[in-house]
Amino acid sequence: MLKNVTVTVEEEALKWARRQAAEKGTSVSKLVGQMLKREMRNGDSYWTAYAGWKKLKPVRTRGVLPIRRKNTYDRGR
Repeated sequence: MLKNVTVTVEEEALKWARRQAAEKGTSVSKLVGQMLKREMRNGDSYWTAYAGWKKLKPVRTRGVLPIRRKNTYDRGR
C-alpha cells in the first residue's frame, strides 16, 4: 500500500531530483520512492551479512601463531 508523505528539501536538491526524474521518465515522487527502497534493501543486506559474520566461529590453525599487531608492520627491522 502506497502512502503519501511531505518532504522538505533545499531548492538545489529539488532541481537535481527533477532533472533525474526527467532523465528516467518518471516523477520526483516515484524517484524518491525508488531511492528509499534501494537504501532500505542496502541497509537490510548489510545487517543480514553482519549478523551472519558474527555467528562465524574463529578458524583454528595447526601450529601457526596468529599475527600480532606489533608484528603486522614489522618490515625486517
